[in-house]
Amino acid sequence: MAAHFSRRLRKGATTTAVAAAAVAALSASQAPGVTPAAAGSDGNAAGSTTPPASTATGDSPYYTDLPPLNTPNKPGVAPQTPVVTGPSEAGIPATVLDAYKRAEASLTTSDPACRLPWQLLAAIGKVESGHASGGRVSADGTTTSPILGPVLNGVGFANISDTDDGAYDGDRTHDRAVGPMQFIPSTWDGWGQDGNGDGTKDPNNIYDAALAAGKYLCADGRDLSQSAGMERAILSYNHSQEYLRTVLSWFDFYNRGTHEVPDGTGVLPVDRSDDDVTPVTTPTAPVAPGPAPAKPAPAKPAPAKPPVKPSAPPKPPTPSKPEPGDGTSTPTPTEGVARIEDAASGTLAAPAGEEFGERVKVRAENRGGTAVGKAVIAFEIVGDTDARFTQGRKKVLVATGADGIAVAPVLRAGEKTGDFTIRVTVNGRNLPGVDYLASVVARQADALERTGDKELTAVAGAEFAEAIELKATLKGATAAGVAVTATMITDAEGPAENTEGPCFKDEDGKSVRSLTGLKTDENGMLVLPKIYADDEVGTFKLRLTAEGGGTLTLELKVTAAPVIGTEPVIGTEPAVDPEPQG
Repeated sequence: MAAHFSRRLRKGATTTAVAAAAVAALSASQAPGVTPAAAGSDGNAAGSTTPPASTATGDSPYYTDLPPLNTPNKPGVAPQTPVVTGPSEAGIPATVLDAYKRAEASLTTSDPACRLPWQLLAAIGKVESGHASGGRVSADGTTTSPILGPVLNGVGFANISDTDDGAYDGDRTHDRAVGPMQFIPSTWDGWGQDGNGDGTKDPNNIYDAALAAGKYLCADGRDLSQSAGMERAILSYNHSQEYLRTVLSWFDFYNRGTHEVPDGTGVLPVDRSDDDVTPVTTPTAPVAPGPAPAKPAPAKPAPAKPPVKPSAPPKPPTPSKPEPGDGTSTPTPTEGVARIEDAASGTLAAPAGEEFGERVKVRAENRGGTAVGKAVIAFEIVGDTDARFTQGRKKVLVATGADGIAVAPVLRAGEKTGDFTIRVTVNGRNLPGVDYLASVVARQADALERTGDKELTAVAGAEFAEAIELKATLKGATAAGVAVTATMITDAEGPAENTEGPCFKDEDGKSVRSLTGLKTDENGMLVLPKIYADDEVGTFKLRLTAEGGGTLTLELKVTAAPVIGTEPVIGTEPAVDPEPQG
């Protein structure tokens, strides 16, 4: 979304000059792996290109808290190394820190020319979500509650219409930035990664999100060891010079030392770029009010500490307050839900590989039975199945509409047949859920047709020369992957397996008169194995049956082998021509 140029970097304490000092310190210190580049008049690195209008976060709001530093450098004095006055700020939750470092290791292998430092991911993670709200993540790295940015509805932010049917952000009208690295759904669809190897790309998982952020920052062949490349990468995440300065400040801070803290105990940020603040005046304004700010200037560093330290530890937030960055208010609609119930969901059954025709629907109500809108409902696939919601997800969050109804995304069956459960719960609430039984049946065909029309004949003791090719269809459409059984039968009216006549042969050359495990290809086609005739002569029948009811009966004719010459009869004399009459 459009950058908010009126926002300040930290309430009542931080100015652009302080941020500039942090950037200057970064250049002076030459943090590991980063080479400074000259800056142009626009504040971008010289020679850098303007970042694309489309950014990873949709230019969503971010936390503007800066790391604790000493007083700004005095005019005419060379930049000094900032002094860390708040060691707790250097603590990064264990799982989150592991995710940043694992992403760096992965990129070192897959894109070594990028030279991605994990400290950059940490800086962005700090600014975007306070390291997943202070490390509030499960053992696999998934946030314990959704971290959602504001609704991007054009009111103070960009206007981004829904691109994910609410699968990621629970909003089917507009998009919202999602997860610890705050990706908007459309960006996640293109850059999402499976960082923890669980087979799912989840923006709410810090391992997945950190790896995706790393790949996004490394795009377009960027070399992040160069300041120009790093600046372009950061600006591609959020196109704001204030954002760039804030991220670089944390990057420099983390390069000077960090330590691991237990999950859930990280320092929480306070100030956000979308807070209500006094607009910044024009460039000439700082000159006029300069003397006034000069009086409290010496006291600025002191006020800068209290807003971060006392309010930052995880103790202040109470259960009634929202998690930082989740974009909700207190109380939330979800907290007002007393129960959920079925809202006319249909039968959930689908052939393997196909979409389910019905979608699960539930209605959220409060204690008075009134519908609750904007409540977050979780739909989760449970059981031994490879069925998935859109984008290959096993669990999705969907917000209820004004009528209190939440509709799950489209469900697609996998290749594994059988039953499984779709469990629906109120996200983050310990309320009774609703379970739905879903079934995946084998792929089906209601019709089988032979593609050729030549008579199927063979001589006794020989093989049938004509190969049998079939096409399977379901309601006239190609039926791929359908199981077909082929059986030599005694009679079409009362079929039973024939023990004589034509046969197939197994890998050992033994006669087989019934075959299972045959399947049509992606075009619905099937070519049967070779058929052999034994010594029996006559007309025989082959019955073909497809999963789903499609059947076809073919006739196989076996003729006698031709007689080649005759043998003389033993014990008889050959006829003698009569002597000629004289």
